[in-house]
Amino acid sequence: MDRDVFTTDRPLLFSIAYRMLGSASDAEDVLQDAWLRYRRADRSTIRSPKAFATTIVTRLCLDRLKSARTTREEYIGPWLPEPVLTSEVEGPDTMLQRAESVTLAFLVLLEKLSPEERAVFLLKDVFEYDHSEIAEMLGMTVDNSRQLLHRAKGRLAQGRPQLTGTEQSRRAIAERFTRAFSSGDASELAALLASDVGMWSDGGGKASAARRPLLGRDRVLNFLIGLHRTAQTAGLARDVSLRIEDVNSEPALIVRVGQRLESIFVFSIDDAAISGIRVVRNPDKLAHIDRQLMTLH
Repeated sequence: MDRDVFTTDRPLLFSIAYRMLGSASDAEDVLQDAWLRYRRADRSTIRSPKAFATTIVTRLCLDRLKSARTTREEYIGPWLPEPVLTSEVEGPDTMLQRAESVTLAFLVLLEKLSPEERAVFLLKDVFEYDHSEIAEMLGMTVDNSRQLLHRAKGRLAQGRPQLTGTEQSRRAIAERFTRAFSSGDASELAALLASDVGMWSDGGGKASAARRPLLGRDRVLNFLIGLHRTAQTAGLARDVSLRIEDVNSEPALIVRVGQRLESIFVFSIDDAAISGIRVVRNPDKLAHIDRQLMTLH
């Protein structure tokens, strides 16, 4: 166990790092760095390899979050997490522990928290560690851990997303959207969108994307119809392929132009209506999931 902790407990360690950072590629880097630090540690002082590995990973994530604050503030347009596949046939790295805690909407909401609040909240509320364990991992008192959790829950009380319906019902809505989007059926798209639907596009300054969120059915519908018309006018329609996959525990439309992964539309669905569409177009954020998709298919 001591030798293989980064193999046997990799799904847990990756899940913590990914939720902390909102980036699969950064989570991979943290696990590699953590493994190297673990190997250099004095094994005779390690009571629990799993707890020690979790401590290293969490502290490395805290360091990264603190240094990333300025980068996030200077980000061009809406910032969205790096998407990951969460289909059942995908490998264990995505670890569907409390599925709603890995949705893009939830990971964006976590941005409201300080790095320490984020760590305590995830370790206690998602991964169910005791406050005494968290206090030891983060080098704080149990009372401080409790206070941070209380503060974090207060900040997240409004807008915390919940998955509604079933995986099958959500996928059915996404498939209807795909057919309507592909054919440019405005009336069908309008019927699928909630009146207060929001749309966020992350191009990161490296791909064209709306610089501000689009809020309301009319604005989102006009944007989607505009995308369809642009593709038709540019003669791209015949090169575009659309498919549905499970991404961050929600149905997502995978858009390829030829062999290139062009964008991913992740749908939040409430009461059989699409309440949110998060579009990732930044090529840096598509590299990890593109490799996952290539392995899957």
